[in-house]
Amino acid sequence: MTPQGPPAGRTTELAARALADPHLVYDPVVGDGPKDVVVLGSTGSIGTQAIDLVLRNPDRFRVTGLSANGGRVALLAEQAHRLRVRTVAVAREDVVPALREALHSAYGSGEALPEILAGPDAATELAASACHTVLNGITGSIGLAPTLAALEAGRTLALANKESLIVGGPLVKALAEPGQIIPVDSEHAALFQALAAGTRADVRKLVVTASGGPFRGRTRQDLAHVTVEDALAHPTWAMGPVITINSATLVNKGLEVIEAHLLYDIPFDRIEVVVHPQSYVHSMVEFTDGSTLAQATPPDMRGPIAIGLGWPERVPDAAPAFDWSTASTWEFFPLDDEAFPSVNLARHVGQLAGTAPAVFNAANEESVEAFRRGALPFNGIMETVTRVVEEHGTPATGTPLTVSDVLEAETWARTRARELAAQTAEARA
Repeated sequence: MTPQGPPAGRTTELAARALADPHLVYDPVVGDGPKDVVVLGSTGSIGTQAIDLVLRNPDRFRVTGLSANGGRVALLAEQAHRLRVRTVAVAREDVVPALREALHSAYGSGEALPEILAGPDAATELAASACHTVLNGITGSIGLAPTLAALEAGRTLALANKESLIVGGPLVKALAEPGQIIPVDSEHAALFQALAAGTRADVRKLVVTASGGPFRGRTRQDLAHVTVEDALAHPTWAMGPVITINSATLVNKGLEVIEAHLLYDIPFDRIEVVVHPQSYVHSMVEFTDGSTLAQATPPDMRGPIAIGLGWPERVPDAAPAFDWSTASTWEFFPLDDEAFPSVNLARHVGQLAGTAPAVFNAANEESVEAFRRGALPFNGIMETVTRVVEEHGTPATGTPLTVSDVLEAETWARTRARELAAQTAEARA
């Protein structure tokens, strides 16, 4: 199958720009008809919004495969039927009977059912299937293997799974061709668009915005007794529980700093985080001539998803636009590093490189889970992550990173984080 791409008139211009500045995306493949897309994590927040975008633009996109963990088989079956996909993948083999039943209920008599892939490698297999673009909307470092599979198969990767780049940065970058990864995080999609105004040599710094989460303005002492319900009450975005708590600790912003460094090859000391409560400006690029370009839209992930799926073409009416006739106030504040130490710790592990980012991410995932079940207080999340990172020490240098290195480091970090969380729970009892 031949992947489809944008009209030739745009690719010549973008190809020339990409040769001068490889962070820009261009797609030299030309064809007719909609792009074939695989959606990984289809029943999650990113996946459901991507499917909404596809259904509203059938002339541009056609979904050929869906993957999900398996916790919402009825929704997965409904998506498969509406999109007429070829393949459905689930990570949990135990839900296959329920998925088959849901598919039979969703499809009419005589309609051919999609192929089912099941097991921990199902999404990875689907990511390498015949398509133009793979949207990786999986949450967590389990997205690494599908990311690598999509890149190795030569697919355009619309990347919403930041963790796969964080934990496997050198592995991902070694496989990715210039322009093969298009970021879907709102912050990195914003940087991606603003960077198109100049070359990398023109960039003075990247400015990543943070909403501040539900605890903006609170001190570290104020955060000592906040609850899970408090942490899940994000003032701006509707996201899954892990990402929402990462937004409350600002771990997500630390991960985004590492991601920006890896995507755009900008040193850590030239990547700044500022708090912007309205979440209208998604990030900014400051250039050497003193100009700053900000990418701004109302908070809605369908815009970044449309960039990821459609680039270099824009998708009309993908997301709401501002009503400029209505007065509004946009505020910016410095980050409180004492209350939210996660960003500086992320910079530290990003500079250590090797397996340190994987340790940071895995320890955080375990600590967030411990907080959700009441084993850790809110501040205990970062206290635990910091201790695990310190115990991990400085990664060995001089040897290439491997997938087994990442998995081994993650396993150790998860085990150690669980041990520390259990000790904290026992001491609090």
